[in-house]
Amino acid sequence: MAKVAVIMGSKSDFDAVKPAIDVLKSFGVETDVRVISAHRTPDLAHDYAKSAEQNGIEAFICAAGKAAHLGGVIAAYTPLPVIGLPIKSSTMDGLDSLLSMVQMPSGIPVACVAINGAQNAGLLAVQMLSLKYPELLEKMKNYKVEMAQKISRDDAQLQKELN
Repeated sequence: MAKVAVIMGSKSDFDAVKPAIDVLKSFGVETDVRVISAHRTPDLAHDYAKSAEQNGIEAFICAAGKAAHLGGVIAAYTPLPVIGLPIKSSTMDGLDSLLSMVQMPSGIPVACVAINGAQNAGLLAVQMLSLKYPELLEKMKNYKVEMAQKISRDDAQLQKELN
């Protein structure tokens, strides 16, 4: 089955990252969750990224705040897709993290979701993997149907309350 590495630059990012892990697990995607810093453990970041493919990793979600170089560092060492998850920090409310992730140089792409957008990071990883795993594609189709049905139920309930 599919396997996604979920890496955060600091353990303090875990609460913001957990929704991505929950989404991946709900789709049956295996996760390898690690704390690896681009700046404080650069050798570990290098080694982890270089060995990811042989360890069954098929995509990365890299969460970081402030300078937020983790996704770019990982992307520099692997041909696998990398999703950047900017974490809201006390500095600039996470805008600094977002800009660090979306301003990657040519040849080192990092997809990026919203600040603290962990749920979408997990869903994007599932969508990427669904190209290889038809069962994930079916689960994603079902997820979207269920999401639409929930909105329809919410609208019906609101109309009932307003009338």
